[in-house]
Amino acid sequence: MSRSDAGKGRGRRIVLWRHGQTAWNLERRFQGSTDIELTDTGVHQARRSARLLASLKPDAIISSDLKRAATTADQLASITGHDVIRDSALRETYAGVWQGLTHEEIVERHGEEYAAWKRGEPVRRGGGELETEVADRAAPVVLRHADKLPDGGTLVVVSHGGTIRTTIGRLLGLEAHHWEGLGGLSNCSWSVLGEGARGWRLLEHNAGTLPEPVLGDDD
Repeated sequence: MSRSDAGKGRGRRIVLWRHGQTAWNLERRFQGSTDIELTDTGVHQARRSARLLASLKPDAIISSDLKRAATTADQLASITGHDVIRDSALRETYAGVWQGLTHEEIVERHGEEYAAWKRGEPVRRGGGELETEVADRAAPVVLRHADKLPDGGTLVVVSHGGTIRTTIGRLLGLEAHHWEGLGGLSNCSWSVLGEGARGWRLLEHNAGTLPEPVLGDDD
C-alpha cells in the first residue's frame, strides 16, 4: 500500500434499506417486533427499489427475519441471485404495550413517556428495549458482514426505520441522544454509509434514487 492510500479505508459501502409499506404504516400504528405483511403497494415499492439497488451490484444482502423486511429483501435477491441472510438481531425495536397502538393512542395513554423519548432521554417505550440496546444487537451484525466484503464492496441491510436509525447513529459514533436528529426513512427508501479515512460517514439519507458522486471540496 502506498503512503497516499494509507488511511483511506477499504472503500466499502453499506446500504440500509427500509421495508415497504404495511397496513399498520398507513394506520400510523406502532409495529415494533409485530410481524406484519407488506401491502400490495409495499410489494410494488420493493420491486421498484430493488431494480435500482441491483445496479449498485451488492456483494451481500442481510435482512431482519420479520416478514415485511424479508419480503422486501427477496425482491432484490431475485434480481441479484444472492441468498439473503436473515437475522433476528435486525428486527425493529420491541416496544411492549406500545405495539399495535396508533400514534394518537400512544400520545394519549403514554404522553410523558413519549415526550421524554422525543427529548432524547433513555426510555423503554412501552416497557420494551432502549434504543442503545437495539444498536447493541444490530450494529455488530452489520459490521460483521461489512468486514466480509471485498475492498470497494457493497452490503445491503434490509431492516426497519428505528433499527436503521440507531445503527447509523452507532456506526457514525454519535451519542445516543443525538440519534433522533437523523430523520425517519420513507417506506423502501434507504441510507448509504461509505468508508472514509476516519471511519463510516453518511453519504445518503432517506434516498429513493441512486447515489451520485460528491463533486467538490468535501469528497
